[in-house]
Amino acid sequence: MTYTLPLDRVEPRDRERVGGKAYSLSRMAREGLPVPEALLVTVDAYRDYLRGTGIGEAIALEINRKIADQMRWEEMWDAALRIRNLFLRTPLPAGIRAELARAIEESFRDVAVVVRSSAPGEDSAQASFAGLHESFVNVRGTDAILDRIRLVWASLWSDAALLYRKELGLDIARSAMAVIVQEIVEGDRSGVVFSVSPENPSQAVIEAVHGLNQGLVDGSVEPDRWVLDRGSGRILSHRSAARQKALYAVDSGVEARPLPAALAATPPLDPEEVLLVFRTVLDVERFFGSPQDVEWTIRSGRLCLLQARPITTGGPTAAGDPRAWNLTLRRSFENLKALRQEVEGRWLPAMIGDARALAGADLEALSDEELAAEIERRQSLHAKWNDIYYAAFIPLAHGIRLFGQAYNDALRPEDPYEFMDLLGGTEMISLERNRLLARMAGRIRGNPQLAEALRRGTLAGTDTAFDEDFERFSRTFGDLGCGTDRCFSGQGALVGLLLRMAAAPPARERFDAGGIERRREAFLARFEGDARQRASEMLDLGRASYRLRDNDNIHLGKIEGGLLAAVAEGKRRLSGRMGAESRDLSAEETARALRDPAWRPKRGVPRPCAEETGADLRVRQLRGQPAGPGIASGPARVISGPEDLLEIRAGEILVCDAIDPNMTFAVPLAAGIVERRGGMLIHGAIIAREYGIPCVTGIPGAAEVIRTGDRVSVDGWLGIVTIEPRLPFERNIGYRETKGVDD
Repeated sequence: MTYTLPLDRVEPRDRERVGGKAYSLSRMAREGLPVPEALLVTVDAYRDYLRGTGIGEAIALEINRKIADQMRWEEMWDAALRIRNLFLRTPLPAGIRAELARAIEESFRDVAVVVRSSAPGEDSAQASFAGLHESFVNVRGTDAILDRIRLVWASLWSDAALLYRKELGLDIARSAMAVIVQEIVEGDRSGVVFSVSPENPSQAVIEAVHGLNQGLVDGSVEPDRWVLDRGSGRILSHRSAARQKALYAVDSGVEARPLPAALAATPPLDPEEVLLVFRTVLDVERFFGSPQDVEWTIRSGRLCLLQARPITTGGPTAAGDPRAWNLTLRRSFENLKALRQEVEGRWLPAMIGDARALAGADLEALSDEELAAEIERRQSLHAKWNDIYYAAFIPLAHGIRLFGQAYNDALRPEDPYEFMDLLGGTEMISLERNRLLARMAGRIRGNPQLAEALRRGTLAGTDTAFDEDFERFSRTFGDLGCGTDRCFSGQGALVGLLLRMAAAPPARERFDAGGIERRREAFLARFEGDARQRASEMLDLGRASYRLRDNDNIHLGKIEGGLLAAVAEGKRRLSGRMGAESRDLSAEETARALRDPAWRPKRGVPRPCAEETGADLRVRQLRGQPAGPGIASGPARVISGPEDLLEIRAGEILVCDAIDPNMTFAVPLAAGIVERRGGMLIHGAIIAREYGIPCVTGIPGAAEVIRTGDRVSVDGWLGIVTIEPRLPFERNIGYRETKGVDD
């Protein structure tokens, strides 16, 4: 079987073999339009690779772990990461490699290329899903090209593609990927042109940058933008960019360089070139018979067309599609570096300042009217910071994924999450809090007199160092819940936790400075020169993103805690005239009741709870996302409310909807963790890895299917949770009564 076709040998019957993008290029080449030389790798190579290596079954397992509509973006990223690692670690069978290598060497010996995706159905007139699959720019050498072909194949199962799985018809039995190996054209200016503007059908739009197009496509370089009248070609507007940098080809890949002053002051296109690009895209539109989005470049005054796709109203950018937001999380290295500066230099200090101001306010001194206004002000402040969190803090977490991809590409580890070991041990607030708790528990463990005094309720005078730490904890961290909806008032809860921690073996963090430094050097040793510097910067970005993934939630929790404190003060005042009814008031209702003493909320009739039948008909094995390596068994502790968290005992399996940073004081006592939310980037998975605790995430209804007291096994390698069946006499008996049997 022939696995490759040159552009001029593609026939209409080959469309499904070479994919929509490659077929369009071949048609443009035959029409005489200016396109680079290219070699097309057909879908037959992909399918034979999956059959010959057996990784098709592994991909099927990954994409069927969970119903697609129930997967969060973190889970999709995890699945895509594991699939990508399969392709990284699975070489081409000898026969496929020999044929592809021969064709590549004949076409591109000593020539740099771009390796692009061309999936059947991609870029069709019915659906255009631009940017879901990977492209690699400035690749040299047969081995490197073959390597990138496998990574383009892997991108058929990227997180972005999984997000649009249903529309793309992703099915392991039917889906396939063709690849374009295209001679690189190192343009002086590059861009995209829409023959019909997405905003106005009577207009066309051109965007252009100096240097290579990748900077425009990945968002790291701001483009100049021209809007033209489709009928006359007249330029209606030109928006100039800042023009600070451009992307250029280097020995391996591309890099951003500052623009010389003369280029920075000059638009990428002059008016004649704008008109040339516009007329060319109209030629492409007439040829294909539909509006087109064309990627182009200009080298030494010659225009070259790199790819063309139909403009559709569908795809990831369709108006009103909430999944489009998920795609904005996929940021370039340059974009994430700039975002980090903004977050660390602007947003984080401002959030901390607002949290401190809220904590320092004297709510008791406010009148009812003033307190109502303060509740509303704090609601607005919390909403503001929640919006900023989604716009800036969550995207920055993808510094972790960017580093993970670089690490896996360089080291090809068996464990696709090995890179997380380089990110551990960073200064996270929740770990700092846990270390202080562990130190106090250690003093209790070594001082029976102190333990007895605490049991009697004596909190001072037995151990000076303990008293200082206890006061420091209260001053620095407040309650165990740090003022969120998981807030636990009073010192009794803290003392109870410390006594339980003291009765258990001390928890140990998994990472130490020496071990992390050795891993860091092993990673950086794979690079030289500028590539080593970039890898070091990417690691630093990954560590900052990892640290912030914890800390930003702590600070956002304090903003929320400030709101809840004001609401709690309002409810305290209202309890005198409303009694128990005041407990269920929302923030809005609390403010209204403070202003209007006669107002009462209207409540519906509560729905009766379902009766227990006594039957124990439940799923016994649950499949989720492997998030913390290791295997553990123990009785389950299901966390349905704040009071449940304070009941956790050493050796239990913590089962919850999600672990937020304000809950991590309980993690060192747990033997394993099971969460409804999924993904390696969620906080529970991060903290579990810090302590070496097996963790499985992404199990729908985990806290409903599993009951407190169930004997549970957690396999953090495979992502499987097993519920052991209860004996007949254990059914419908509370955990406290069966504790001895389970243990």
